[in-house]
Parts: sequence; C-alpha cells; structure tokens
Amino acid sequence: MTEEIIIAGFGGQGVLSMGKILAYSGVMQDQEVTWFPSYGPEMRGGTANVSVIISDTRISSPILHEFDTAIILNQQSMDKFEKTVKPGGVLLYDPNGIVNPPTRTDINIYKIEGTKIAADLGNVKTFNMVVLGAYLKAKPIVKMESIRKGLEKSLPERHHKLIPLNLEAIEAGQEKLEAVNEVSV
Repeated sequence: MTEEIIIAGFGGQGVLSMGKILAYSGVMQDQEVTWFPSYGPEMRGGTANVSVIISDTRISSPILHEFDTAIILNQQSMDKFEKTVKPGGVLLYDPNGIVNPPTRTDINIYKIEGTKIAADLGNVKTFNMVVLGAYLKAKPIVKMESIRKGLEKSLPERHHKLIPLNLEAIEAGQEKLEAVNEVSV
C-alpha cells in the first residue's frame, strides 16, 4: 500500500500540521513516510501545501506530480491540483471559499463543511482536524490510535490538553463527510 497525498490551502488553515500529524501517524504504524512542505514567505494568508507519502515499502522520492488524494481548502489550490489527482483517486474539499467546485467525473469527490463543523464544535482552530477526519473516513489509511499518537508527537506538550478536542473534531469530520461523486475502479 502506498498513498500519495497533497494537502493544499491558505497558510493558517493548518495544512502543514495536518500533513505532519498524518505523517507521524504513519510512522506510529511502522510505515515509510515522507512529509514535503511548500509555502510562500507569508505567515498567514499565502498559499501552502504539503505532500505526504505513506507506504509499506521504501519511498524513492518525496517529489510527486500526481496524487492518489488531494485535500483542497481554497480555490487557488483547486485550480492547481484538481488535475493532478490520478483517475480513480480522491479529491476532498471544503466548499467554504471554493467558487468553482471540482468537475472531474473520473475521480471520487467528497466535501466536508469543515469551517462550519469546527465553529459548531466551539473552536475554529480544529478545522484541519475535521478535514483530516473526513479524509480518514474516505480513506482509512491509518488507525485512530495512530492518529492519537501522531497528535501527541506533533503537538507541543503544553497543548496536549487539546488532544481530546482534536479527536472530537476528527470524529465529527468522519460523521459528516459528503460524497459528491463516486466512481467504481
């Protein structure tokens, strides 16, 4: 099993940390992992993306041009990465801020109202965990126990008190994933 993922959005949406938690979770399952971030000089508001590869076998390169999954959180990223999803792959997006939703018919498309769900949970900073939960519902490549360990590893100890809230956000994302287009492979 090899899963090649791109997560893309604005800086400040938790794109890089979502990728880091996913990568750490793969490590917790003794899988081979790469985490390859890319972002502009802006701290918040600029575009950011991260590619993550999780594999049972050795990974030859972290540089990818096509992905099994794209998690898209803004229109610029949709414009850039929708076409890079392999046929039969997954595109997951939050419709908040997406003017032109995905149109491909050869991929599985899911949406998650991550912004709204995080606000309903009482903490908009859990947005990325809601989206991560939706992704794990669509493609359960790591176990929840590994995600918990990944959160412990990637969050500073002073923030460990937030792990239960993050796990709640992940579960909410799993419950509220919406299929837009599903293809049989």
